[in-house]
Amino acid sequence: MAERGLKRFRWLLGGCVLAAASWFALPVGLRHLEFFRVRRVEIVGLQYLDAAKVLAAARISPRASVFDDHGSLAERLRTLPGVTGATVGHRAPGTLRIELDEAQPVALTPKGDRLAMVNERAEVLPFDPLGSAPDLPVLVGGGELVATALGRAKAFDPGLFARIDAAWRVGPDVVFEVGGRWFWFGSRLTAEDIRAVTAVEQALARTGRAYQELDGRFAGQVVVRRARA
Repeated sequence: MAERGLKRFRWLLGGCVLAAASWFALPVGLRHLEFFRVRRVEIVGLQYLDAAKVLAAARISPRASVFDDHGSLAERLRTLPGVTGATVGHRAPGTLRIELDEAQPVALTPKGDRLAMVNERAEVLPFDPLGSAPDLPVLVGGGELVATALGRAKAFDPGLFARIDAAWRVGPDVVFEVGGRWFWFGSRLTAEDIRAVTAVEQALARTGRAYQELDGRFAGQVVVRRARA
């Protein structure tokens, strides 16, 4: 009985090894079949970049198979300006799926005779605002200090960020223009600063009180300045 059980175990082990080898060898064999040639490319996560530039950077061979090793393709895409991450997968029989992570702009800023998108380090991004028509605040001045504050506002309160029309620097501080009013913050803007200012904004709206500026630079209080005559 023991010998019979041992023989059965060996047969099972051999079958498992053979199945595993077949599983890993299957894509190697299938990649040569015309049925699995890449005929369609899906690009996911594309918001600002031009799809034609992405495909040009990918350099997909006309004879490429969905079962090819696409590691080098992903590496090429990661070097594309404006891309922070890229992965490549597939969906049989003939679709290649590219997933991109794009650099995130926080503002538009004047550059020569046009506007350019910048990230939270105030670095100009290789995106065309005319092509994507982003709804972003205008960075009037202040460089990285203001761009970083805008990035913090976007992370802490996307609702407020979406309402910011422009932003600039005054001394060491940052001013956001929101619906014609000014919101003042220190350069190291925090989530608590934003919560305090927006809470006062909402309270003033409920009571119908007019104001021009909300100053959140002081710990534990928000200074309200009336509308100028």
